[in-house]
Amino acid sequence: MKKVIIYSQETCPPCHAEKLWLKENGIEFEERDIRKDDQYLQELIQLGAAATPATIIKDDDREEVILGFDQSKLAEILGL
Repeated sequence: MKKVIIYSQETCPPCHAEKLWLKENGIEFEERDIRKDDQYLQELIQLGAAATPATIIKDDDREEVILGFDQSKLAEILGL
């Protein structure tokens, strides 16, 4: 089972769009608001991301990082 983590912030329209898209497709995710927890901001920086959303999709043998709301890449990795 894939684990989806999305780094986001309240003032980010693409973040809201991605979360809505994930919900509409029945994908559970963990949201990490970089404005509410500095640890999440540090994790985002370590990913090499300069903006939100940044999404990590983990499964048993690999981890994918998607920068921005890339619907086609998300769909491909999540098998939608």
